[in-house]
Amino acid sequence: MLLIAAFFWTPLGHMGKIFLNNMVATAPSVITKENQKKITDYDWVLKDEDHNLFNFKKSKGNVIFINNWASWKVHCEAELQSIQKFYNDYKGKIDFYIITNEEKDVVEEFMQLKKFNFPVTYLIIDAKHAVNTEKVPSSYVIDKQGNIVIYEEGISNWDNNTVYQTVENLLKE
Repeated sequence: MLLIAAFFWTPLGHMGKIFLNNMVATAPSVITKENQKKITDYDWVLKDEDHNLFNFKKSKGNVIFINNWASWKVHCEAELQSIQKFYNDYKGKIDFYIITNEEKDVVEEFMQLKKFNFPVTYLIIDAKHAVNTEKVPSSYVIDKQGNIVIYEEGISNWDNNTVYQTVENLLKE
């Protein structure tokens, strides 16, 4: 009984939930060429870490990774661990949009507590979006031509050979 209570109401339980989520996370699937959808409208206004507005158009022609997340969702926190590793390996090579609609103070506290240093992008709720931002977590890898090469709903492991090989191939195109 104490073990069950510890799993639900203690920090040890929280770490256990993160561990279990990471255990079930699999590599995302690459979408076959004939089933890929294309982003046609890059005119998407977002906020950077300092809450300065910018336009997604700046990424047109680049390989892009987008992740929608929320700090209060355990499976997002688990997924962000692999995203941090992926970011460490590909920062400066692809454009990262790790997007939340939470308040800046909450996000900054979460990032500091979890020791994440990837760039956070803030969603503008009523603005138009280039991709679906309602599913949390959900992620996209987009090629230089705007094709959605990977789309995953739910937790995935982004620190793996499938993702790295796919991104390497996209960077060569």
